[in-house]
Amino acid sequence: MRLGMVGLGRMGSNMARRLLLGGHEVVVYNKTPEKVNELASEGAVPSESIEDMVSKLEAPKIVWLMLPAAAVEEYIDILKKLLDKGDIIIEGGNSFYKEDIKRAEQLKDKGIEYIDAGISGGVWGLEKGYASMYGGKEEIFRHIEPLAKTLAPENGYLYCGGAGAGHFVKMVHNGIEYAMMQAYGEGFELLKASPYGSSLDLAEVAGMWNNGSVIRSWLLELLRDVFGKNGDLSDIQGYVQDSGEARWTVKEAVDLGVAVDTITTALYKRFNSRQKDVFAAKVAAALRNEFGGHAVAKPCEDVKTDSPGAGEVRHAAPDKERFGDCE
Repeated sequence: MRLGMVGLGRMGSNMARRLLLGGHEVVVYNKTPEKVNELASEGAVPSESIEDMVSKLEAPKIVWLMLPAAAVEEYIDILKKLLDKGDIIIEGGNSFYKEDIKRAEQLKDKGIEYIDAGISGGVWGLEKGYASMYGGKEEIFRHIEPLAKTLAPENGYLYCGGAGAGHFVKMVHNGIEYAMMQAYGEGFELLKASPYGSSLDLAEVAGMWNNGSVIRSWLLELLRDVFGKNGDLSDIQGYVQDSGEARWTVKEAVDLGVAVDTITTALYKRFNSRQKDVFAAKVAAALRNEFGGHAVAKPCEDVKTDSPGAGEVRHAAPDKERFGDCE
């Protein structure tokens, strides 16, 4: 099949490469021409603009967007003026599913078809394939299914339902991912803080758990590699971004009355990871001082531990006893 690929970041460029390797013709466009030229040297058809790209496609024209969520609307507005009835837009970024429903309805007036595609695979997708979740009209999905087959590993793609379904399933997938990562993090911190932490090789633990254990996963495989490079992770900070999908997951859970305790906790832990000093903890410390006269630490005092774990229970200390004065 011939398609246009807009957005050649880490995901978009490698997806274009996998499609090329699968025998498809890929017309590529990116704001920065260097990435276009790079893929052109690998067999892609280059284009200098969106208009140029669309002109090189055949009806029904297929345009696959791999863009940041904030840029999608701008490009769809452009494509609405360039595409004809029966042409297809595939949105492969991380759009909120309700936006997909709205776009599909708006594009229907022009007869342009819309497919939302939730894509998972990250930087390993080129080699291992992309798990893919699709929403939209089933007959349109069946038309573009050869692309889905090429991108995915065996049994690695699914038609999920009407408009928005692909991104909804991908949203929940990402919420589960947050929870799994948090659970692994907590488990390995407990191992590190234990009496056996100094002698345990965490890379070996992760590797062993990935053979026959009920908690085996690709994330554990990656953890084995991470710990193999630096067992105590001393070269990085515990600063964890969130890209929005878990927030949407938690909001949808509230609206539907579904308790997603673990996903919610994992999201909140990411918030805390980005704060130098959590205000809620300051409130708790101040209240303990007020009602019980318990010690508080001033901003200039170095009282927090770098160890994996906060240590054993300590009896409450009166104000000024544990922490000294500093300027």
